[in-house]
Amino acid sequence: MPAGEPLGEAPAADSSGPVYIIHKHDASRLHYDLRLECDGALLSWAVPKGPSLDPAHKRLAVMVEEHELDYADFEGAIPQGEYGAGTVMVWDVGTFEHVGKGSMRQAAEEGYIEFRLHGRKLRGLWKLVRTNWGAGNNWLLIKKNDEYADRTADVTTAMPDSALTGPSMEEIGRQSGGG
Repeated sequence: MPAGEPLGEAPAADSSGPVYIIHKHDASRLHYDLRLECDGALLSWAVPKGPSLDPAHKRLAVMVEEHELDYADFEGAIPQGEYGAGTVMVWDVGTFEHVGKGSMRQAAEEGYIEFRLHGRKLRGLWKLVRTNWGAGNNWLLIKKNDEYADRTADVTTAMPDSALTGPSMEEIGRQSGGG
């Protein structure tokens, strides 16, 4: 984890699968950080527009550094001047199943990850696909067409608040002394 990012508590052990989390992060720009547990760490992608339930929407997902598992449930304000400064919210949390071939690490190295989410907000089948542009860090996050797909709703607008504690980004920023 980059220096300056506060540690949260590790999520409670859950025998139903590895941890999945999306942090809503109001740093230099508002974005959503998708995190999937792999080998005791969190593989992480910054998703500028956030996830979409519409399988026709392919969302840019920029792979960033792995984070420590302890960071999974962090909510609060990262102080100005620190890496990632701004308010962080646990927008969604749950578990996931890697449903592709091979191990999760192997799928990430090969650039194609299929997974089933069991989140509080997001559910069903998703995929991450690495693109050929942007130094290998650019991926696409795509909702698979299943019973949880929705071509009409904007899930980030419909459910803007914390899945972990309930408050809005503004409330978390105020409670943390960041806004």
